[in-house]
Amino acid sequence: MWASSQQLSERSSPAFRFSAKEPLVEESLERLSHRTLNFKNDSNLLSDFNLLVSSARGNEREANSELWYLIAELGDRSAETSYTPVSGLTVAKTSLDPLRVIQNLRSTLKEKPWEFRYVLKVKPVQKVVPTEIEAIGKAVSERSGAIRDGETFRVSIEKRRSNVSSKEVIDAIAAKIPRKVDLRDPAKVVLVEIIGTVAGIAVIPPNGILGIEREKRTT
Repeated sequence: MWASSQQLSERSSPAFRFSAKEPLVEESLERLSHRTLNFKNDSNLLSDFNLLVSSARGNEREANSELWYLIAELGDRSAETSYTPVSGLTVAKTSLDPLRVIQNLRSTLKEKPWEFRYVLKVKPVQKVVPTEIEAIGKAVSERSGAIRDGETFRVSIEKRRSNVSSKEVIDAIAAKIPRKVDLRDPAKVVLVEIIGTVAGIAVIPPNGILGIEREKRTT
């Protein structure tokens, strides 16, 4: 039976999303209403976030609306998101444990992959500090207990709009962690995400980052 012109018009509206597994998924009015309400241009959030979100350039608002909805499903309906100075990169603040959020989002991705359209990657952040060698080293030292005796680690640094020396950052971190380095198969990864004048720090397991496209290919 052919769809009427009115039905076709309704299906092309923003309230509907297309998925190979679910041909027609209605996006909730709640989700649509938060496209603007939860998305801010708040410089204060850039110094106090615990999730770093990557999207395609120009899709920042949609990605953060999507992330807000997903986090709300996990139990936090007061999460906030904000722009950063870098295109395709935004930050979020949730009351939930960021490491647990990554685990739960991974489970959601396996069960309902069509829920992820704009978010490309989510990284956890446990501490935000100024982009200064001493401050970064101190923040890592405070979390070095997550790397147990006998475990190895690797430092992963991504710099954006900063001239800070990666070697100096790595040397400062290595001096704070009395464990062996393993670049290929570490037990823990020390994550340093630099965005201009601030740096997000986390000590995570190797699978502590959620890469949407990669995980969709492996499931």
